[in-house]
Amino acid sequence: MFGTKNDRGTPLRLSDLAKALNLSVTTVSRALAGYPDVAPATRARVEKAARRSGYKPNPVARSLRTGRTGAVGVVLPTDPGRFDDPFFLQFLAAMGRKFAAAEIDLLVTAARPGEEEIKVYRRLIDHRRVDGIVVARTRRHDPRIEFLQSRGFPFVAHGRVETRKPYAYVDVDGAAAFEAATRRLAAFGHRNIALVNAPDSYMFAHFRAEGWRRGLERLGLPPGRMRAAEPTEENGHRLTRELLGAPDRPTAILCATDRLAVGALHAIAAAKLRPGRDVSVIGYDDLPMASYTDPPLTTIRQPLAEAGDRTVAILIELMAGADPAAYAELLEARLVARASDGPPASSVVAPTQIPKTGGTDNEAAESR
Repeated sequence: MFGTKNDRGTPLRLSDLAKALNLSVTTVSRALAGYPDVAPATRARVEKAARRSGYKPNPVARSLRTGRTGAVGVVLPTDPGRFDDPFFLQFLAAMGRKFAAAEIDLLVTAARPGEEEIKVYRRLIDHRRVDGIVVARTRRHDPRIEFLQSRGFPFVAHGRVETRKPYAYVDVDGAAAFEAATRRLAAFGHRNIALVNAPDSYMFAHFRAEGWRRGLERLGLPPGRMRAAEPTEENGHRLTRELLGAPDRPTAILCATDRLAVGALHAIAAAKLRPGRDVSVIGYDDLPMASYTDPPLTTIRQPLAEAGDRTVAILIELMAGADPAAYAELLEARLVARASDGPPASSVVAPTQIPKTGGTDNEAAESR
């Protein structure tokens, strides 16, 4: 019918498409935007012509017409220039593919938690830079959630917060995962199980500690020691050294993240102990590094792809006017068994059947 350019040799415009179809510009525009007042046959005709001609709407013109930017934002809670957390990178990649498929740009920036962070959120909203926001790494009392709710702005939280006002979130059941991991270690024969955690201000750390404590209590085991700091390899190393220096050192350590667990493995080896034999270690996240530690790390795998898909789908619906109270999704995590945990060296207790909260994947268990 016509090519991808008009008779002036420039890219096809909406008016060119309308002229070729003998329709008004308004009708073609509303047909492409999916408005219900356009007859289905007309919409199908317009969409077919747009596909055949390779017509692409002008994003600037579309933004002026609809008031939409065609972009969503993620403000990483970290120092600007530091995007070194592998979890964030994996989560952004999972969402980015889905947003791109929906022809929505993902705008990523960073800000220090606190006033600087809220200023960035305010700028994104007031300057109409984005149509929606994904809130990453939620806190128990989260001013970002409160601010976005006060503005009535579409957002999805990756994680839960302590608030009574409904909001849309996608989270993974870390409490159930850590209770199951505690039961696994107890079934191996461990009785002194410690936790290397992130600060309790993070909601994920609060839930993982809750699961650990609940597991110990239900098994009738004594309360374990807990140490907490920002989830880095350095802090995992330092906190594990503190635990190993105690007179009654733990024989097993749960770590709130894989990064903490990597530091724990190095601290155990530096103390002339054998990770996985003298001291068992279980991490959380199943980052790529977990397969290549020495020994390979038993860890808990988050369904990042599923979480990314659901976060994108929910945010798109919220931007179309859906009620945030209708979206509260809790996903399951799965334990991936490798070689960093097992019976304590002084024990001959064989592993018994463990309740499968969230399921278990076995990898390299035979490498012990």
